[in-house]
Amino acid sequence: MENQSNHFGSDKQGDLYTKPVPQNLPNANLILILGILSILLCWWHFISIAGIVLGIISLVLSKREIALYSADPSRYSEGSLNNVKAGRICALIGMTISIIVFVFVMLMIIGVLVTLPFWGMIQ
Repeated sequence: MENQSNHFGSDKQGDLYTKPVPQNLPNANLILILGILSILLCWWHFISIAGIVLGIISLVLSKREIALYSADPSRYSEGSLNNVKAGRICALIGMTISIIVFVFVMLMIIGVLVTLPFWGMIQ
């Protein structure tokens, strides 16, 4: 009898079904969305606080996802790791701009409050 390989098994060239299909990291898309939102919400003063919070959440999640990927790289896809890295970069940019905007506006408010008595003396 001739040795035939079945449809679901292996053939002579190698086992086709031993390598698992890589899956996405669990929070890869969420990290990317939060990073983009941190950039979008960084331009207005009180909403810039939301940009800071979303950036921090995205950075914490990305740290866990990168550690998860490092533990077993063959289990997760490279594309999902790239989403995590892009979300991390967006979060860093959004947080930096949000902090700058928040500090600038707070300094302006403090400056106006400090100089109000001076402006009253001019009139």
